[in-house]
Amino acid sequence: MWLQVLLVLGVSLGASALWAALSLAEHLARGPLSEAQATMNPPLSPQPLIDLLRQLTGIALDLVPVLLALYLLAGSAGALGTVRRRIGLDARMPLPDLGLGTVLFLLMGLGTLALYGAGRALGVTAEVTTSGLAPHWWTVPVLLLSAVRHALVEEVVVVAFLTDRLTRIGWSWPVVLVVTALFRGSYHLYQGIGPFLGNVVMGLVFAELYRRTGRVMPLVVAHFLLDAVGFLGAARLLG
Repeated sequence: MWLQVLLVLGVSLGASALWAALSLAEHLARGPLSEAQATMNPPLSPQPLIDLLRQLTGIALDLVPVLLALYLLAGSAGALGTVRRRIGLDARMPLPDLGLGTVLFLLMGLGTLALYGAGRALGVTAEVTTSGLAPHWWTVPVLLLSAVRHALVEEVVVVAFLTDRLTRIGWSWPVVLVVTALFRGSYHLYQGIGPFLGNVVMGLVFAELYRRTGRVMPLVVAHFLLDAVGFLGAARLLG
């Protein structure tokens, strides 16, 4: 079980957590955290077509750990459909999933803005730009795909996969809940303390809801809406 956890996290969010910690250390070494800048969805090439191809390639490659996590949960390729139903990553309950996801989006969105604002006021949060992409015909579709990417990677890997594996290892639910929430916060450290705390709270809420409902889809919906609104808002301002 531990090897599975290390492999999945090592090729996905575990690596992101290490890079985020190093970025935070670099920000602090340069000066006050309030003067630091963190950009999500940065351009990957000055050439628009190459940038588009690199963005799409990055999104596709980032989804591979999701497939790996689902495969390990299923035990075989033939059982992927079964495990998707078991963790609630399906369309059997579209209206309840959309309704709960929207409520979570509104609650988490307000909390995220509050913590980001407080962090900026206290000087412990970097200035976060949610999209650095120039306005092109493909910018909005790519940002929406990026939101889908983040929603699937974080909710499938952290909530569905990691909670399952840590529980099977023998950890109690309260410990699993806290550890997965702290892990969710860790790969946002490059943004500063405010986003770290906000994502810890989000991790606590999302993991507990998953334990009670057995469905990851509402969390995917909520996460997608949070990122989509944030990304497209930045794109509109830049446009």
